[in-house]
Amino acid sequence: MAIELFVNGKKEEITSSPDTPLIYVLRGELGLRGPKFGCGLEQCGSCSVLANNSARRSCVKPVSDFEGQDITTVEGLPALWAKAKKVRHVDLHPIQQAWIEEQVPQCGYCQNGMMITAANLLASNPNPSVSEIMTAFSTSGPSPHLCRCGTYDAIIKAVQRAAQLMA
Repeated sequence: MAIELFVNGKKEEITSSPDTPLIYVLRGELGLRGPKFGCGLEQCGSCSVLANNSARRSCVKPVSDFEGQDITTVEGLPALWAKAKKVRHVDLHPIQQAWIEEQVPQCGYCQNGMMITAANLLASNPNPSVSEIMTAFSTSGPSPHLCRCGTYDAIIKAVQRAAQLMA
């Protein structure tokens, strides 16, 4: 029994077992490398995706939980932005551009989840305060993210820059 997902704007028929965690389907079956397997406990955020425009973790939840949903990975952010701007194509989402301009990544492992959460935050709050940005990424917040390199200051600046680019 195939499971139908819409990943980065494309309809996908998934042949993996319904109880397979979504991250294994994205990486193994669909060849996407943005979402990373970090902790395997939904606590670090490196596996985050947008599912029906809401940030969700993909390392524990089975693919069957996502059936019929629109899934966006970091690879799909440019197409998401192009659709929002009603243009045919963009090379980078403003969040990705801001990440480059602010030179956020060091090791880069957490950056997928950071950018996905930034997209989720900016979709609902186009001009967040520093406090709101910190809450969105906080280990005590609704979607904690861990960055072992400690690039949190650069992440805050990149979210602020992305908000300006998106305005």
